[in-house]
Amino acid sequence: MDNNFIFADEHDSDDETRDQTTEAGWKILIVDDEREVHAVTRLALMDLVFEGRGLNFLSAYSRQEAQQMVDENPDIAIVLLDVVMDTDDAGLQVARYIRETAGNRTSRIVLRTGQPGQAPERSVVINYDINDYKAKTELTAQKLFTCVMSSLRSYRDIIRVADQRDALEHELSFYQNWLLEHQPQLRQQIAAAYQRLTDNND
Repeated sequence: MDNNFIFADEHDSDDETRDQTTEAGWKILIVDDEREVHAVTRLALMDLVFEGRGLNFLSAYSRQEAQQMVDENPDIAIVLLDVVMDTDDAGLQVARYIRETAGNRTSRIVLRTGQPGQAPERSVVINYDINDYKAKTELTAQKLFTCVMSSLRSYRDIIRVADQRDALEHELSFYQNWLLEHQPQLRQQIAAAYQRLTDNND
């Protein structure tokens, strides 16, 4: 991997990246068997702040470690996932584990590979539920920054929709339980009103 190329484009600082972090950081899981990849990724993204929150980096160096991290952190926003690690398809197994075994549909999975021949983009996108595919040789610091920012926006929107759905389900459940609890009383009131109406018509 050419680390110099990865950082060929330095991203410009903007008002958002200079804002003070006010909440716990967005969790970013870096999965790669090369420690230098973890280091350069952290360096490229260390100043990123989104909606007042910085990034909280987690690291895994194998398929097993990645799966353990996923189990322990269901609120991971983005998984930056290498393909070839302890096996040629370790990253693909992790992607499938996240979606199918862990049942996690919210985390954004960005596949990063230094060996595209091992995982052709078209085949991977069709057969695995990932959200982006990047070759390491084309992933400059600016492109990585843009990719992560876009993925964070997508994750935020998914979480908001899920929260709204949960709130609606909670409200509907409350009213259903209230109706069940007060159903006998409501029936009596309806029957009494009907009886008064009948009496008045006689």
